[in-house]
Amino acid sequence: MARCERGYLCEVCGDEVEDITISDLYLRFVMGEVDGRALMSTPERHLRCNPVVAQFIVDPDFEPVVVEGPFAKTELDPTDVAAREEFVTRAWRRLQEARQLGLAISEYPLSRTP
Repeated sequence: MARCERGYLCEVCGDEVEDITISDLYLRFVMGEVDGRALMSTPERHLRCNPVVAQFIVDPDFEPVVVEGPFAKTELDPTDVAAREEFVTRAWRRLQEARQLGLAISEYPLSRTP
């Protein structure tokens, strides 16, 4: 396949990010960390290629990611970790269901409170 025919490429591993459900960029968009106008110009990554964020997804349908070192959630305040796990997991679940719900992309982002 010609390079111009490939989708968005992961800036970490170089492979195609085939679907938004495995996209770090779209997860961060749902979390409100990336503005909608930046979706076309911000580098893409697979969720697993950004383990510092992926470690906070706690769901039976997502294989856990373990980070070691200073950015590991085991090194952070447990209260902050619990809040981050709740929010990132909620955002990940929203990303998994957004297309099925028929949401416009502008409706993907979550509020910080459930």
